[in-house]
Amino acid sequence: MPTSDAQPQQRQPLLEFKDVDTYYGELHVLKGVNYVVGEGEIVALLGGNASGKSTTMKTILGIVRPARGSVTYQGEVINTLPTAERVKRGIAPVPEARRLFPRMTVLENLEMGAFTRDDKVEIEADKDRVFQLFPRIKERLTQQAGTLSGGEQQMVAMARALMARPKLLCMDEPSMGLSPAYVEQVFDLIQAINRQGTSVFMVEQNANMALSIASHGYVLQTGEVVLSGSAKSLRDNEMVQQAYLGEMKVA
Repeated sequence: MPTSDAQPQQRQPLLEFKDVDTYYGELHVLKGVNYVVGEGEIVALLGGNASGKSTTMKTILGIVRPARGSVTYQGEVINTLPTAERVKRGIAPVPEARRLFPRMTVLENLEMGAFTRDDKVEIEADKDRVFQLFPRIKERLTQQAGTLSGGEQQMVAMARALMARPKLLCMDEPSMGLSPAYVEQVFDLIQAINRQGTSVFMVEQNANMALSIASHGYVLQTGEVVLSGSAKSLRDNEMVQQAYLGEMKVA
């Protein structure tokens, strides 16, 4: 039976799933899921393979549409909005495996992040902001993105998303395939981005790192939310420790 901690008092929800069901043909993927991402929060979504985590991200972006239930962003139901409109309204993805344009330069990839914008002065200001967060990117602007290391590509993917000036950053497995040193760096950068006012909804296999920076978390199993609560409560939960943290709570 799915269980859930009581929801803490939250600021105005930025993103909310209400009883969302999604399907791929006859396959029922998300089963009545409920999530809330508050303004200014980092929220982690944990789960194993085929749990529905990536489908959650696709549903936020409009790639998959709910068969039932609603996805609300800034108080408005966005179930039928196309992806480009969602990006214009401030939802930006950092996809699994980065998904850069490998033959384009780093600078061209960054400019693609701002494709929905026409405020050239502000775009230049956001480039400067990105260079402050990711100084290594500035050194690689003319280099083809596909020739960068995995960690550098992840930074470019994050920077490209920030060029959309998002209110909500949706990150799908940001630590995947990275060395431990880069994993720590990426999570430090996620916190820095959040401190600058961007909310973050993060799908992540590295539960320990995700819960160390998140305020709230959800655990998804076969399309259902089986646990939710503060990040601390999830870290202390025996099921989470055994399944995701590789340890058992000592009595």
